[in-house]
Amino acid sequence: MFIRFIIHAKDEGSNKRQGLFQAMSDLEASGELYDYEQTYYDEIYDWFRKNLKKPDSFARSSKPHAKNVALSWFKDTADEHISKMYEVTYLLRAHGINVEILSTERPGYVVYEDQFQIVAEPFKETCT
Repeated sequence: MFIRFIIHAKDEGSNKRQGLFQAMSDLEASGELYDYEQTYYDEIYDWFRKNLKKPDSFARSSKPHAKNVALSWFKDTADEHISKMYEVTYLLRAHGINVEILSTERPGYVVYEDQFQIVAEPFKETCT
């Protein structure tokens, strides 16, 4: 099983719903976070930087200008990572941003995988 955290706003590049890191970036830019929330989020973000590899590919094609349409999903065994995402969910919901948690057995064509996550170009029927 694979898990993805999203909000309802769409990403302009992929036309898929945004993930929580994009949502937090927008919230930071709006200046609406309290100082203690910003500090808390910075700690969470730093934890992810240290504990989750940034995928090297978001497309099946190796062409230099290939469209990045793949989406990141957590493996359901990534308990600590998922727990941290629930903490981000709490911050977003505190500011009226609805978070949806998707789960699927078939996220799409896998273009990257590590111990905690996969990145996959969604199948037509994959909820994104």
